[in-house]
Amino acid sequence: MQKIISYPISLLFVIIMLIVLCVFHALQWIAFNLFGYKAHNVTVNGLVWWLMACTGILGTTYRFRQEEQLPTDRPIIFVSNHQSMFDIPMIIWFFRKNHPKFVSKKELGKGFPSVSYNLNHGGSVLIDRKDAKQALTAIKGLGQYISKYNRSAVIFPEGTRSRDGQPKRFSENGVKMLCKFAPDALVVPLTINNSWKIFRFGNFPYGLGAKISLYAHKPFAVKDYPFEEIMQMCEEQIKSKIE
Repeated sequence: MQKIISYPISLLFVIIMLIVLCVFHALQWIAFNLFGYKAHNVTVNGLVWWLMACTGILGTTYRFRQEEQLPTDRPIIFVSNHQSMFDIPMIIWFFRKNHPKFVSKKELGKGFPSVSYNLNHGGSVLIDRKDAKQALTAIKGLGQYISKYNRSAVIFPEGTRSRDGQPKRFSENGVKMLCKFAPDALVVPLTINNSWKIFRFGNFPYGLGAKISLYAHKPFAVKDYPFEEIMQMCEEQIKSKIE
């Protein structure tokens, strides 16, 4: 029954979301080309707020909790499980003071209004998952970038989204590269719950009433632990809060 009810609601959601994406694509271009990074970043924060507001049409709600306030004067490496594309606006919004940048697949770099523009101009990196050398080089550059500007990187070590909320195998290569080239960073494990439920019926229609939560675990410094322990801590903490 929910799937049947969801069809007209999902259609309305898609129409409004496309309008938001197209409007903010133009706003991003203006902000970036006329006023630079700071203006572009403000525009991106506005974009993700509106994208989250659009999901309200589907009855989606958000809850955010963190164990400790994060500094803005040092780089941050967010290590998170991954359940849907709506993980990304949520992370950008709740950690907007830390300027999150993403490790994303290259396919998102073209053809998606607003999303592709931000990935190409906002400091994130696009990787070819079939080319390990290119991917690791791009992630190395992201580590150096966040270290230089005291910004943050977000990496999903599962590599792809979980369709049912259960985490997939965690790969350590990308996390290891970020830690190596941002040795002064703090690592913050993130646990996301229930965003997969927006896609419980597949790509269309959308699931209704998803209660999405984002939990930020206590940060710890890269320099205080060997990498193997960092990876173990991240995986254990992330999985400990999965519902």
